[in-house]
Amino acid sequence: MPRRPVTLFTGQWADLPLEELAPLAKEMGYDGLELACWGDHFDVRRALSEDGYVESRREILERNGLECHAIGNHLVGQAVCDPIDARHEATLPAHVWGDGEAEGVRRRAAEEMKDTARAARKLGVGVVTGFTGSSVWHKLYFFPPTSQEEVEAGYEDFARRWNPILDVFDEEGVRFAFEVHPTEIAYDLYSAERALEAIGRREAFGFNFDPSHLYWQFVDPVRFIDRFADRIYHVHMKDAVRTLDGQSGILSSHLPFGDHRRGWDFRSLGHGGVDFEEIIRALNRIGYGGPLSVEWEDSGMDRVHGARESAAFVRRLDFEPSGVAFDAAFGEE
Repeated sequence: MPRRPVTLFTGQWADLPLEELAPLAKEMGYDGLELACWGDHFDVRRALSEDGYVESRREILERNGLECHAIGNHLVGQAVCDPIDARHEATLPAHVWGDGEAEGVRRRAAEEMKDTARAARKLGVGVVTGFTGSSVWHKLYFFPPTSQEEVEAGYEDFARRWNPILDVFDEEGVRFAFEVHPTEIAYDLYSAERALEAIGRREAFGFNFDPSHLYWQFVDPVRFIDRFADRIYHVHMKDAVRTLDGQSGILSSHLPFGDHRRGWDFRSLGHGGVDFEEIIRALNRIGYGGPLSVEWEDSGMDRVHGARESAAFVRRLDFEPSGVAFDAAFGEE
């Protein structure tokens, strides 16, 4: 298996123009960028309507010796199934938000996700990472009593809204790599299985594996890889820490990221509790050869320091599987 490219997801760097971020990423040790569809990094509408726009993105990457294997449109994907409120206005493009009427927002978000597949194809990448949103996440704790019929209606809503989007992904030969994540239609192993079943396990839909969201929920990320070996379409490398101390709770007490009183938080790679060696072994076991994309989040560390350290961490850890049994040399000649 050839060495997997080490890339940087640009979502947390969208305050920097791509012209500035690209040389910095190269200097920090990255092979490529997973371009976020916000900031000025990759604009879906411009990619489809403006001559030369896609070529300009490629030129910036190539000039800095960088590749692109995936684009990410998490913010728009979130709005496809969500109950829409004022928070979404801050994360959505103005043309998707429109007048803010909830069903209109969801429909425009769905159309934008279809266009994201078309734009990815035009850029020459085969994977879009992102979120789905969920009409039932807020019913996570079953009180007032929530029936399984209500939960099932949420999965049916997801299938009804996402199947037409995935039809376009199929037409374009692009796959959607959904990031299993709290607030989404799937947030752990069992809910991921339920989401797959809801859409008939169609191949256009797989996972952007991110161990951090599983780890803080006490779900073993390696079990997820083994369970969905044929659905790991992309990988985020992100760490997390559990800081339960008898006072903090795993639901984080409405405390912001970075507050030391939280029961868990994200950490720069190698500074949390995720066992990345076992993850690499599991990815080798399933034959995953795609990028290892650093999604850098750590409220307590300078991001350039952390991203540079993270690139080196991934490169050092990404070992190839053995081509021979270690005890083969014990045999007779």
